[in-house]
Amino acid sequence: MINFAITPKSLRMNLADIRKDYKQKSLLETSVEKTALLQFEKWWQEAETSGIDEINAMTLATASADGVPAARIVLLKQFDDKGFVFFSNYQSFKGIQLSENPRACLVFFWKELERQVRITGLVEKTTDVESDEYYGSRPLASRIGAWASPQSKVIESRQWLEENEKKMEGQFAEQAITRPPYWGGYRVKPITVEFWQGRPGRLHDRIQYSLQENNSWLIERLAP
Repeated sequence: MINFAITPKSLRMNLADIRKDYKQKSLLETSVEKTALLQFEKWWQEAETSGIDEINAMTLATASADGVPAARIVLLKQFDDKGFVFFSNYQSFKGIQLSENPRACLVFFWKELERQVRITGLVEKTTDVESDEYYGSRPLASRIGAWASPQSKVIESRQWLEENEKKMEGQFAEQAITRPPYWGGYRVKPITVEFWQGRPGRLHDRIQYSLQENNSWLIERLAP
């Protein structure tokens, strides 16, 4: 007979033993770029050349009007001086929360480089032209999937989803697959961006950029 009473204590001990000492690099005020975008672009290029799988995977945190939070992984599809862009179903749970509370936080964690980037900002929809352009670049199955899946809604079974996919494949067999009106892009316009570099003894480097009224960036060091 297994004594499950000892499991929680054993689990706590094992979890407490999981640790890593970060010591690859440092992040100093004298070495960072003048703007948050330039610093992000610098780290992005280093992540690209490091062989990290899906470097564009990021946690997207949103909250409803009454403050109930939710988070999930989405993929960054574009970034420039206007902000950071991802695409989704506007009627999904994240879409509903963003319509109620157009603020979000993005988090990248590139463990191979012992780095994290946290972006907090206001959210707006991309233009129809931008959404159409990206939608048209997606693989055929993904374009069909946007029509077939009522994202975040309760459905009866996997079979129902697959049958709906086949239905949409038939519907678009002889016509262009246009973008669903409820699907498109979001742009997170950053207000604060924090760059985190792991350091030994948990004395990590944290450099925060804060957008000022004149569109310049205030650069400050945060305690780890």
